[in-house]
Amino acid sequence: MSAGRAIGPAGWLRIILRALAMIAALALAVPAFYVFKPFTRRNPVPRRFLAALGRISGMTVRRTGPAPQPGSFLIANHVSWLDIPALAGATGSAFVAHDGLAAFAPLRWLCDKNDTVFIARHDRASVTRQIEQVRAALAETGALTVFPEGTTSDGTGLLPFKSALLSALETDADHVPVQPVWLDYGREVADIAWVGVEPGLDNALRVLARRRPVTLTLHFLLPLEPAARANRKTMAKAAQDAIQAAIDRPA
Repeated sequence: MSAGRAIGPAGWLRIILRALAMIAALALAVPAFYVFKPFTRRNPVPRRFLAALGRISGMTVRRTGPAPQPGSFLIANHVSWLDIPALAGATGSAFVAHDGLAAFAPLRWLCDKNDTVFIARHDRASVTRQIEQVRAALAETGALTVFPEGTTSDGTGLLPFKSALLSALETDADHVPVQPVWLDYGREVADIAWVGVEPGLDNALRVLARRRPVTLTLHFLLPLEPAARANRKTMAKAAQDAIQAAIDRPA
């Protein structure tokens, strides 16, 4: 089902059933979060809840390559909202997100429970504070993921990687593993990608209406070598080159 195609009765039924399942998962996750909160530093409930959302949406996640070390900084391409439940479920990662998401209170609450770091894209004065937030999140979470393209792409290539948020690693490069990740939706990518002028709700409904499962392969690539981590610009370029090479590699 491609963008612009009307959703039929069977598709709407799948949307309703999946939405109800997501509400049920949230109803279970909220009390479970507060039960675990006093006893764990890294609450396992958000990771399991996000993984459940991915499965309810019809997504199957596969993994290749070396698993991230604890406290890793993951640099990934960005194709769909499904990227977040997939990476969180596989690694326990928190995320760096733009502050526009924080404007919607229920979404802000959910993001906070997964230790999301909100950044103001156009507020140059807050860069130092944002870098400190990134460092704190790296110290407290199992992993932290940034999507340096700054928006979603069509999944067949990459948009330019922006290096500003990698400034947090310039003085901690010897202590934080930095690992590129290629999110690969295979031949289904055109039906999954959220690009162009398509509203977010329309994209979510399209995905939830699908009969065919969504298969996403997380290709964990080799962590960056010290020479590639001299500064934020070299890190951004090295990560982009590594992911592009994986995309271009013959199957």
